[in-house]
Parts: sequence; structure tokens; C-alpha cells
Amino acid sequence: MKIAFPSARLAVLPLAAVSALPWAAFAQATVDLPETVVTATRSATRADELTSEVVVVDREAIERSAGRTLPEVLARTASVQMAANGGRGTTSSVFIRGTEARHTVLLIDGVRYGSATAGTPVWENIPVDMIERIEVLKGPASALYGADAAGGVVQIFTRRGTQGFAPSASVTLGSKRYSEVSAGLRGGQGDVGYALGVSHTDDRSFSATNPNVPYGNHNPDRDPFRQSALNASVDWKLNSDWKLSAGAVYSDGTNHFDDGPGADTKSSLRTTVLRAGAQGRILPEWTTRLNYSQGTDRSNALVSASPWNIPGLFETQQEQWSWQNDISTPVGTVVAGAESLQQKVDSSTAYVVTRRRINAAFAGLNGSANGHSWQLNARRDDNSQFGGSSTGYAGYGYQFNSQWRAHAGYGTSFVAPSFNQLYWPGYGNPLLQPEEGKNTEIGLDWTLDGHHVKLIRFDNKIRGFITSGVAPVNVPRARIEGWTLGYDGSVGPLAVRAAFDSLDPRNEVTGKQLQRRAKSQITLGADYGVGPWRMGASLLKAGRRFDDAANTVVLASYTTVDLYVDYALAQDWSLQAKLNNAGDRIYETSQGYNQPGRAFYVTLRYSPK
Repeated sequence: MKIAFPSARLAVLPLAAVSALPWAAFAQATVDLPETVVTATRSATRADELTSEVVVVDREAIERSAGRTLPEVLARTASVQMAANGGRGTTSSVFIRGTEARHTVLLIDGVRYGSATAGTPVWENIPVDMIERIEVLKGPASALYGADAAGGVVQIFTRRGTQGFAPSASVTLGSKRYSEVSAGLRGGQGDVGYALGVSHTDDRSFSATNPNVPYGNHNPDRDPFRQSALNASVDWKLNSDWKLSAGAVYSDGTNHFDDGPGADTKSSLRTTVLRAGAQGRILPEWTTRLNYSQGTDRSNALVSASPWNIPGLFETQQEQWSWQNDISTPVGTVVAGAESLQQKVDSSTAYVVTRRRINAAFAGLNGSANGHSWQLNARRDDNSQFGGSSTGYAGYGYQFNSQWRAHAGYGTSFVAPSFNQLYWPGYGNPLLQPEEGKNTEIGLDWTLDGHHVKLIRFDNKIRGFITSGVAPVNVPRARIEGWTLGYDGSVGPLAVRAAFDSLDPRNEVTGKQLQRRAKSQITLGADYGVGPWRMGASLLKAGRRFDDAANTVVLASYTTVDLYVDYALAQDWSLQAKLNNAGDRIYETSQGYNQPGRAFYVTLRYSPK
């Protein structure tokens, strides 16, 4: 069924209705400094001057997410859905605005991280506690970050150094013998800042599968996950103009998944993210930065009791050099540079091709003046397998008055087939060609006294869309269109956020809905603070979806509610109780794979203020 979208006049009505409410009669008059983000333009830009949509998940939200995986945290933001093949540590997918899992680029402190064989970010082995902040850029970003960013970019920022000395620690105990212990320190003196963090997670979990799982792989046992992780960074200011920086994230996990009655496979997961760079000022208006980075994803099936799964190694490495220049001009900030990315595959499975290189040059301009905002980006990528590709983006925003702002953007995208899609034995298709996308976005914002309402309409047309499953092919067209209506604001000590997403993700040749994406999703949240107490709730309601391209296998809609209460024991100590999936809702995001039921967690946290 095709969604009928409102006309431009009708689309304004929800905002007009909200603006007519008597907020001023009960709202606190607050003056908040505009938030600054970097992912949307590759340079620090005020969020209220962007021409695209960015959602920020801050440290407080991360600390309220005990027991949740990174995809689950992201799915509680507008226009983001997720699917997982079981509990913690299992293969997971994130869909931004209904696009494919392989249409999102994941950056960790600027380092590209993911699987070149699967062509998707790897979410399941990233330690959530080490994250300071997440920026989610929605919409086409190939003109900024190259191939695969047809749906958006998720950038994770780990904890960094600060002046002084700030140790921290936390212990979480939960249902099903769940435990997580973390400790860290951040500090700095003079020209040097540093951060170091370690964590260990032990999740006894639940059975990843149920009898509906394909190929009879169900085994009604627990499928535990264990993970040990480390992150470290150092920044050294050489003088007033130049700085050196380096960082690393390392995570070593072990998961179990079902291979049939009485049969399990045990796999090791390893995440390595390394970066080093220099940044400095050449002229008063010109800064430059040179960075080297390496992101490695490794999965190795150590033990297999099933004849269907043979122990094997999959390791992909993405090695990148990046040179970027930011130049302040009277018409805005010019961003220009070059990148070289090499993707390498090492596997016990024989791939016909095991590496490719992408060299790129990019340039952009973003600025604002007198209520006007603008952004222009162009990029040229030269792929050793598929040749050259040019992508671009143009966006404009206008602040009508103190309450109303509109923005619009148009961008193109480029997505190369993954090594699995091309060369997996008996599965791949070496004749596949890259996808090309065209995306349009229009948004309207209303803001008053700390209350913010947004309405966004988007339309993403993809030519040469690559199908899922055995022997994938390019189909002429896929289209993902929809809109988001969102609100966030506060009334005294009560903070509220809400979003409604309506999507129509479809294969335009068959008219079928794209797999594992719901046409509607609602997220709600509220936080209330008084004295040493802080409490809140969040709700996620995801609509019905289909597990297969033919739309014959239905995944039912579901609603989950999380509750928490946090008590400040002392200035630097807090105790948190968290109840996830309070209604114990049984649901699936992939056919035959279980999702977490009701679970309770208690966290003791030490964090000097």
C-alpha cells in the first residue's frame, strides 16, 4: 500500500497548531546556547544553522541506556530503526530513514569502521559505556564521506582528555546474571590531555532463536556474550597553533549462536580502531589537518557443532589517509581536501578479489548570515573496481523570525557492492554495478522558550538498487519517501521528547515493501528531576514489517517501555535502577530471532562533577 503524503499546506498544520498552544503561560524562559556538531559539514557548525537533520545522543542519554545495545540506543531516536539476530553480540542492522543497513557509514572518532565483506557497519562489538556522544546525520552524505552514505552517517565520539584529573567507574548488575564493570580516567596538564578507559561485560543472555528460525537452526539454550574493551587517547599541543593527537579503541568479544538442536557455534569478535594526526594553523584563516586511521573488524568461528557451519575467519581492514583544510572566507567556511581508502579482506573463504582502493577529492562551502544558511559540497571518488563517481549536495536554510525556520536540501549518493555481494561462493554476483541515489529533503522548525517542533519530508530515489539474498541483482529503481514529526522541550523540571515517523520504503519494480523496515514508528520519552532524584520513561512503538522481499513473512508490530530512576547518593556518586521492556513484550525484528524480554539493572556510578 502506498502512503499518501500531505500537501505542503497540510504539512504545516501540525506546526501551526503547536505554535498556537499557550506555551508561554507555563514554560520556563531559558536561553540555551546553540549546540555545535561536526558530522553534517566536516567542520564545527551550529545545529540551528544546518541545512540537514542531525540528532545528538549525549552522555546523559547513554548513561540512561543500561542493558541496551548500541543499535537499540539509536532506534530510540527519530527516523532510525534496527534489527538483530538475537541478543547482545549478534549480527545487527541499523536503518536510517528506511534505507538499507549498507547505506550508513559508521565513524568512530572520525575513523571509518565496518565490514567490507558484508558492506555494513559492525555494531555488535562496540562498547557503549566508552561513548561520550553520538551524532546521527540523516540523508545523503556521499558528497562528504564517499560511498555507502546514501542514508546517513553515525559518528561516535569516545571519551577524551580534560584539564585536571577526573577518574570514573561504574558497576552494573542485572537480570540473567548480567554484569558490566568499567573504569576510566581523563585528565590533562598544560599542553597534554589524555583519556583511558577499560570495561568488561558478561551477559548470560537468552536463546537467540525460536522454532520459527529458518533452516531449523533453533537450539533452546542460552547464547551468552562476553566482551573486554579498552579505549585510549592523547592530545599534545605543540604550541598555540599546532596539535598532535592519537587514539585507539580495542574490543574483544565472544558470542554464541544457534546451529540446530543441541548445536552452537562460538565465535570471537575483535574490533580495532587506530588513529593519529596533526592539526595546525597555516594562516589566521586557514587550518589544516592530516590524519591516518585504520579500522579492523575480525570475526572467527572458533567452535562449531553443526555440519552447516564450518569454523572460519573473516577480517576486513579499512585503512585511510585524510587531508582536510578549513578556510574562513567572507561567504563561509571552505572545506577542501583529499582521501585515500584501501579496503582489504582476509578470510578462510576464497574471494576472487580481496582488496580495492578508493581515492577521493572533496570541496565544500557552508556559512550563514542575516538568517540565511547555505551548504554546498562536491566530491569525486575513483574506485579501483568501478571507476569514477561524482556526488554533490546543495542545501539552504532561512530563519523567518525568532520562531520559524525552514530548510531544504538535495544530494546524490553512490554505493558500491560489497565483497560478499560480488564474490561470496554460490551467493554473489560479480556483474553487480554500484547504486546511485537522488535525495530531496524539506524541513520546517518552530522554536519558542525551549520548545522545539520539527516537520521533515524526504524522498530518496535509488537507481540500480541491489537486492538481498542469493545471487543479488540490480533492479531499476527503489524509492524511500516519508516524513518525521518531532517535538522536544521542557516544562519546569519535566523534559519531554516525541517523534512520529511515516515511511514508504519500496522496490518500485515489484511494489513490495523493503525488508525489515516498518512504515511507522513512534518514540516517546520523558525525564523528571527534583532534588537528588531523576526518573523517566521511554517508549518505542514499531509498526508491522516483512522479513522477506516477497512480503509473505510478517513481523508483527511491537511496543516496549523502559523505566529508570536515578538517585544522587553524594556529589560524585549515583545509583540507578533500570527496567527494560517493562511489559515483557515478546517480539522479533528478524524472523525466528528473539529479542530481550523484561530485564532489571542496577548501576552504581562514580563520576566527579
